[in-house]
Amino acid sequence: MNDREHTRKLFWRWHKNPLRRRDDLIEAWIVLAVWTATVIGGLSGGLATVHAADAAFVQHRAELRPVTAVLVHDVPVSPSKRGTEADRLPAKVRWEAPDGSPRTGRTLVDTGRAAGTGVTVWQDGDGALKTAPASPTEAAGSAAFLGILTGLAVVAVVQAVGAAVRSRLDRRRLDEWGREWETVGPRWGHRAA
Repeated sequence: MNDREHTRKLFWRWHKNPLRRRDDLIEAWIVLAVWTATVIGGLSGGLATVHAADAAFVQHRAELRPVTAVLVHDVPVSPSKRGTEADRLPAKVRWEAPDGSPRTGRTLVDTGRAAGTGVTVWQDGDGALKTAPASPTEAAGSAAFLGILTGLAVVAVVQAVGAAVRSRLDRRRLDEWGREWETVGPRWGHRAA
């Protein structure tokens, strides 16, 4: 089969053909619309999410300030995880708010630290203790992940809507074929008998 014949078979719904029904042409337009919306919607939804998430991470980083806090109590070494970097426990710390007032709160700190040791904590403009903001690399990875998820969600919704419309079109075609068979079928039965 040459390329021209292959293209003709691929796009048969678009060509004039006495066997082509109106529903075939409608289905061809639906498929074209679904794939166009899939590509454009998936890409634009994903990119919009990436930009929005990146802006949110930048704003979050800008709102927080690092402050040196002091441990109020010793943080013992955890015997089960001795020697691991991820070994952190909640501990009470004391720091100074932007207005100069003393504050205390709990945050995760590395184990094996003595009372009075300085640790870096993050506070907002009101002096409330917050978790550390994501680094630019972590923020970029999270934004990309969210963008991919959003793009996939848009693709799934568009494909589901397209499948539902095509399913409805198939049911309509089957009903039409059933009505036509009720008209033509009895005539065939008499000839065969």
